[in-house]
Amino acid sequence: MKVDRIIIIVLDSVGIGELPDAYKFGDEGSNTLVNTAKAIGGLNIPNLESFGLGKIDNIPGVSKEVGARAFYGKMIEASAAKDTTSGHWEIMGVISEKPFPTYPKGFPDEVIEKFTKAIGRPILGNKTASGTEIIKELGAEHIKTGYPIVYTSADSVFQIAACEDVIPVESLYEMCNCARDILKGEHNVGRVIARPFIVENGIYTRTERRRDFSLSPPEDTLLDKAVRKGLEVVGVGKIGDIFAHRGLTREIYASNNHDGILKTIECIKEDFKGIIFTNLIDFDMKYGHRNDPDGYAKALESFDRSLPDIVDALKAKDIIIITADHGCDPTTPSTDHSREYVPLLVFGKKLNKPKSLGIRNSFADVGATVSEALLKSRLDKGKSFFTELISN
Repeated sequence: MKVDRIIIIVLDSVGIGELPDAYKFGDEGSNTLVNTAKAIGGLNIPNLESFGLGKIDNIPGVSKEVGARAFYGKMIEASAAKDTTSGHWEIMGVISEKPFPTYPKGFPDEVIEKFTKAIGRPILGNKTASGTEIIKELGAEHIKTGYPIVYTSADSVFQIAACEDVIPVESLYEMCNCARDILKGEHNVGRVIARPFIVENGIYTRTERRRDFSLSPPEDTLLDKAVRKGLEVVGVGKIGDIFAHRGLTREIYASNNHDGILKTIECIKEDFKGIIFTNLIDFDMKYGHRNDPDGYAKALESFDRSLPDIVDALKAKDIIIITADHGCDPTTPSTDHSREYVPLLVFGKKLNKPKSLGIRNSFADVGATVSEALLKSRLDKGKSFFTELISN
């Protein structure tokens, strides 16, 4: 079968069960999909069910008896991590052998001193905190002083929060660029994140103008190779941020899941050869980190309702891959990412009869498959399953 395009949709944080080494990360018992379904008495996701999602694990409300329309399986993260950057990089063939640094006690003086000197003012915070809680705690002082709020989490992130009326968003982005320049070597955190917020009637609300400033991948990803081959490579959502704006011919911003889905469908309807790579962030940002299983379930059900429109837009020589980058179980005490398997669902109108793809040993199997299908070449990392998709 000749393939013209592959569409990869990452359901950010939609994990499907603890990995064997989850105990090393404090994530025993995590299972984002199953535990979310249990918490709300069962998920209503008939379209993902028809793709074979229920055959991957025992998900309340999702049957495993239906005849799957798609290939199905799950993947292990080979990288020593459980963060967005490592997960996406691995999908595109770059495995992170060493985890990014984390700062459970806040950033060292040497980092903060360089940062405050670069931005010309002191900071508030410098501790591990929930993003919604720290702006409630320090928001008034921030507005009074004009000092940005710096905080981190269990992930490798340097986050800067500021009220848009105190520090304009473009100035906040400049501060993030300063931090990104400083955070190198032993302090090469995975992401610097701008967290703008507004205050209305005493209520602190984060806006949709968040921006991630990621490390650049240490080697070429499949995206870089695809661009060199002359293919169109479109990143929808925060893909551009995750890959430091490398390996893309076009970046399309999305304000939320719904917007990302609509823009992905618009891209699918276009006529070009290459890759569409979409990240849907709401699962993680709005519901996983806030321990909100009801919201998480509604987001899953909303995506499910959109799946027929996505499938209808596909052309005969398109393949769609639906997966995730890590877990973020909203039912556990932790508000951080969880070390989990991720689901793997693969559909194409001209593919072979669907079957199980089993347990894949790396997210890079996706990149290896895309490379074989589109670039006609092998990727150094990962094991392609393209032959299984097209052979009897």
